[in-house]
Amino acid sequence: MSDREKKLVLWLIPAVLIFVILQFVVFKDDKPAVVGGASTPGENIGQAEKRLAKLRTIAATVPAKQKILDGVDADLALREKGIIQVDSAPQAQARLLEIASRVARAEGIDLRGGEFVQPKVISADYGEVYAAVNFTCPIEKYVNLMAAFSHEPELIGPTEIHVNSLLNPKEKTVTVRMTLGGLVPKKLIPEKKGFSF
Repeated sequence: MSDREKKLVLWLIPAVLIFVILQFVVFKDDKPAVVGGASTPGENIGQAEKRLAKLRTIAATVPAKQKILDGVDADLALREKGIIQVDSAPQAQARLLEIASRVARAEGIDLRGGEFVQPKVISADYGEVYAAVNFTCPIEKYVNLMAAFSHEPELIGPTEIHVNSLLNPKEKTVTVRMTLGGLVPKKLIPEKKGFSF
């Protein structure tokens, strides 16, 4: 052994002995007792019992909160069945137009147009796609069409409506330009690039 190593051993042995004596003899009574989880230094039995009672009260509310959460999840799943489920925004617009045409045909209305309006984000999780249509029909068929849209399983409906009556009031015919909207997942809406004003 070199002189340097001998000096190191001479200093190391007393340092280890002092550490062991301090750790296990001098400071052994300063460690807090652990009762039912983490405790704080200086906590007495009464405080620990109060903390335990509070934790038990909180734990007792967990099943009720879980039941509420399960109910909300089930309600959300039921409502999300109405979201148009396709792979892209153009497919969603085509599906929206297909639904509108089917419902209108069932009411005896011939839809024309079918212009697609720019889809947009409406919340953190959802977007909306649009299709604009035109048609002319008796007013009672128009009312029936509006009611028929509400019976569809998809979450669709008019977002903008322009109604004009024709010159012959006896026929009670209206010309309608309607923009329909359908709910879709936000991921289908293309992100806008560039500056917006």
